[in-house]
Amino acid sequence: MFERIAELAIRRSRLILIVTAVAVALMGVLGAGAFGKLLGGGYDDPASQSTRAGKVIDEKFGGETNLVLLVRTAEGRVDSPAAQRGGHALVADLKKEENLENLISYWDTSSPELRSKDGREAMVLAHVKGEGTERDENAKSVIDAYTGPYEGALTVQAGGGSAVTSEMGTQSGEDLLLAEGIAVPLTLLLLLLVFGSVVAALLPLVIGVIAIAGTFAELFVLGSVTDVSVFAINLTTALGLGLGIDYALLMVSRFREQLAAGATVEDAVRRTVSTAGRTVAFSAATVAAALGALLVFPQYFLRSFGYAGIGVVIIAAVSTLFVMPALFVVLGTRINSGRLPWANRGRSATRAPLPLWGRLAGTVMRRPALTALPVLAVLLLAASPLLGITFGTPDERVLPEDAESRHVSSVLQEKFNGSDDAALHVVIDTSVSKAPLATYAGELSGLQGVVRVETGAGTYTDGRSTASDPGNKALARPDAQQITVVSTLSPKSDEAQSLVEEVRAVAPPAGTHPLVGGVDAELVDSKNSIADRLPIALALVALTTFLLLFLFTGSIVQPLRALLLNLISLGATLGVMTWIFQDGNLSSLLGFTAQPMEVSMTVLMFCIAFGLSMDYEVFVTSRIKELHDLGEDNESAVTNGLGHTGRIVTAAACLLAVSFFAFGTAKLSFMQMFGLGSGLAILIDAVAVRGILVPAAMRLLGRSAWYAPGFLRKVHGRIGLSEGGPAPAAAPESAPERRVRSLR
Repeated sequence: MFERIAELAIRRSRLILIVTAVAVALMGVLGAGAFGKLLGGGYDDPASQSTRAGKVIDEKFGGETNLVLLVRTAEGRVDSPAAQRGGHALVADLKKEENLENLISYWDTSSPELRSKDGREAMVLAHVKGEGTERDENAKSVIDAYTGPYEGALTVQAGGGSAVTSEMGTQSGEDLLLAEGIAVPLTLLLLLLVFGSVVAALLPLVIGVIAIAGTFAELFVLGSVTDVSVFAINLTTALGLGLGIDYALLMVSRFREQLAAGATVEDAVRRTVSTAGRTVAFSAATVAAALGALLVFPQYFLRSFGYAGIGVVIIAAVSTLFVMPALFVVLGTRINSGRLPWANRGRSATRAPLPLWGRLAGTVMRRPALTALPVLAVLLLAASPLLGITFGTPDERVLPEDAESRHVSSVLQEKFNGSDDAALHVVIDTSVSKAPLATYAGELSGLQGVVRVETGAGTYTDGRSTASDPGNKALARPDAQQITVVSTLSPKSDEAQSLVEEVRAVAPPAGTHPLVGGVDAELVDSKNSIADRLPIALALVALTTFLLLFLFTGSIVQPLRALLLNLISLGATLGVMTWIFQDGNLSSLLGFTAQPMEVSMTVLMFCIAFGLSMDYEVFVTSRIKELHDLGEDNESAVTNGLGHTGRIVTAAACLLAVSFFAFGTAKLSFMQMFGLGSGLAILIDAVAVRGILVPAAMRLLGRSAWYAPGFLRKVHGRIGLSEGGPAPAAAPESAPERRVRSLR
């Protein structure tokens, strides 16, 4: 297959480039519409109890409260005549909004729970209609129209789920622009430093652009038929730019190496595709396999990253295999044009630092235990914060401290006696008589932390009915009942999550099956859903990685060694992220609020970092196996293989890490964690694992590193592919190339 690709590129290079240019233009036009198709949210399991409760409330009770307008009076209290007039006018205008329903306000109900303790603020609660993008647009329209000064005497601020989602979407777009504004110039500068040639440095960017444009088009198509998260855009740009550069870097380095060895342009293309091309194909397969595990989760936030990740990997690999060889044929020796002053004209750019990595690998292999144990100790120490890890889901705390919806949430917790916005909503989707409903509500009100339970028949506190409150008639339907459980517990705290389980454990009225929803119930259900499917995802990642690496190396030991070392490096990365983002270290420097690790983003970061680690595993192992197959002993193959690929892996890791580290400038804390964690994982893998642990492990394993049972060796002989495969017949090894190989 790879030989045929090379021959196609040689014979039809200009046609390939013309077709590619047309395809990129079409993908760009199609992909421009992706932003209008993507959604916020997506952290909940559609089949969970909390999601089903929300659907019943939407269908029968006008929807859960997802917009909170905090109304503050400039002077006096909200009961003053001026504030009353302004409040009634505001409510009257809001009731005219077609996109709002289930409107509840202090000025309509005089409920003390909707007024702050000092009497200076009051709440207006509402449900914003619509799903996904439509709801976000509706919320933004209402927020833009009503927030700020109102009627002179009042000031309105927006909070609640819809306001948080709206601000997160806006902030995500701003973060993306800033990150790319940082990543692209730095990436180009690093490429110039690596290649020392303007033309060679620009080629990897071509693949990055193709990968990003193609994936945007894919997201547009998928967003038209299913739910896709807007945050998939962030992964597309970071991974598309990074992987496109990684794969192109490997191809360009190999092509220039062949030219430097005296091969013709056509022979250099054939050898590059048959060697580096095979590596790119297997590397892409391992990364796609890791990201494919995200598709087992029901939350579309996670699935979206699987869609985007698999798409960007495949497009980057395919364009690398077809477009890069065509560019090589057209450019030929002009690939070195625009040579910069610091570039060494006398030898290949990829060979210059070979002694450094060769000496490091040689030193490690002479004393493997002595060099590896301190590195392992540091990595295990870095992983130790995982012993105290806790998980949460995104809320207003991921936003900057000056975000309006975050300020509203703080005021609701500090100045109000519990908030319906953070309440648990118990739904009984059938008729219930008054007596058993009262008994059930009374038991719920007696739970620790609960301040009141509201029903259509009355309000209950401390296990008793509040005689002065006749109940909220909006919570009662002939065929359904809604019960609101309001507590003073901090939303998403351990105590609030425990309350969810306690509410679900209370015996319901006979013949009923209550559904418990609300933000805390959504968190509990999301964590349980991910925990249930996580073993399946991990098993898929491990199995597919093992099979791919076996096909690539012909050994069953190499895949096991790779899996173990990757788990150690990933544990260190996640431990450091826990130490920073959960424990709050560096929070003042990075400008975030410490909180539990975002469960979906942690899973995502694991899959991405695992896939990228395997990316470099394939880069390094491919050259080691090539030399081993050419007759070098294990120690020599590892030393020379790492020495030769060390610069490529380091350069690729730095370039890819830049794409992710750029998101460390984000104002959304979970995007900061994603960027910094992914970038750190890449560098740990490139330096500590590839530079030290791999040669140490290979030295300790010795000849057994390439072991496979006889029947599996036969299987590999039939279907296995590796960079050490035979070169195309049309590209015999030249005398200069043989001399270069002998020097290694």
